[in-house]
Amino acid sequence: MLLVNAVSPLAFLLAVPHTPQAADSCLSQFYHGTHGQQDVFITDDELCVAEAANLFAEGSLVQLHEGVKQLVWLQHKAVEPSIKPATFVDEIDAFLSHLPTVVPAAAAGEQVVFGEQKAAELLHRTADSALISVDSETALTLDQHLPPFWKAYPLPSTPVSFIPVPPKAVDRVKDILDNLKFDPVVASLVNNISVPQLRADVRYLTGEDPRSEIVSRHSFSKGVLIAADWLKENFESLGASCELKPFLAGFAPNVVCTYAGSEDTTETVLISAHYDSRGSFGSIRAPGGDDDGSGTTALLGIARTISRKDVRFRKNIQIVAFAGEEQGLYGSRYYAQELREKNANLTLMIQADMLAYHAPGEPPQLGLPDIIGTPEVTQLVANLSAIYSPELKVGFTPACCSDHQSFHGQGFPATQVFERAGPIADPFYHNSGDLSDRENYDFEQIKSIAKVQFATLLHVAGYDLPGDDN
Repeated sequence: MLLVNAVSPLAFLLAVPHTPQAADSCLSQFYHGTHGQQDVFITDDELCVAEAANLFAEGSLVQLHEGVKQLVWLQHKAVEPSIKPATFVDEIDAFLSHLPTVVPAAAAGEQVVFGEQKAAELLHRTADSALISVDSETALTLDQHLPPFWKAYPLPSTPVSFIPVPPKAVDRVKDILDNLKFDPVVASLVNNISVPQLRADVRYLTGEDPRSEIVSRHSFSKGVLIAADWLKENFESLGASCELKPFLAGFAPNVVCTYAGSEDTTETVLISAHYDSRGSFGSIRAPGGDDDGSGTTALLGIARTISRKDVRFRKNIQIVAFAGEEQGLYGSRYYAQELREKNANLTLMIQADMLAYHAPGEPPQLGLPDIIGTPEVTQLVANLSAIYSPELKVGFTPACCSDHQSFHGQGFPATQVFERAGPIADPFYHNSGDLSDRENYDFEQIKSIAKVQFATLLHVAGYDLPGDDN
């Protein structure tokens, strides 16, 4: 463990690799969430800290002192060495060295960022992570200044519940797995997703379509509000009931769309993506073609097929486009918490984040989370891929974590679909060049992964078509 010395310790922050062991330890009452793949605990109980030191083989222990403000965990994403910049260490060092400085506000009408930063402090640092203390306003805008392969996760100020997925919920997914078999009608439906329409939709979201006014879909931009209205309008025109759900001042809203089931049940299946984006430092352009225009476009492709084929689901369906993902999963965190407070009957959720990049020389792939998520849901998705998208090579990815983490943390069965069974390989990740009109942006791969999401809805929720006997 790494001990960072500080004066007048008030508490200890312990960050350890995500493990279910923590739920059965004294740490569970001090849980401050899972961020990246790190479980974070804050406590002044020295005996508990000593017990934890014997429980975990690795981790970081940080002493917190008086004056600590909003704590933010910074994590380097898992990326291919070939796209990792030679200036990797210099970039994060430069970012950390400029934390207490004055940062200019963005151009009028675009990304609204902090003007004058207040005192900031580096509390902890490793090669691929850091812990900083900043004011709450700054915490919301760090993504606009971080190097591209780093992500910020603001920590909650008070402990949160450590909620495992209940055995009953897991058993329900296991039952679906046990009874899964090929359905020729499902195969026909999922193959009706239109690649030309996927292309048209993502070009609107990125602003590549001349008719689009979107320059950026950053969570605080004008363009993201245009995108929210456009998504709501399109999903509603395709038969869904939608609402824009605000969750935090200044952020774009979540776009929550529902297809009511034909059966008298509260059981719900949810698929999602995030529609906010992140661009290059210093640029107001944030097209987000892959991250996550591809996942958002897949949702639209599924909805268009539902409408075109007049699919009626037996269980309730939600299709959700989250905002605030790039600032620390904010939109999904608020929505997952809302569903938990309502004790929602959520069978499972699948997040689609980055589906389009197809590394040269590699087969089309489907990456599933190696750590964060429900193994049974991950297995269900893998089995459905083998049945309906056998062209995809399926494996695990350490690229973590998207909005499924918010649901996993609230005890809902959840997983993610990703473009590669390995680390991030897209050289335009968090870059203003993340457009769809570029080499290795693969619409066929988007369709193949969307087929798996759609097949999940059809098998888990059940469906009827016009002319079916009731």
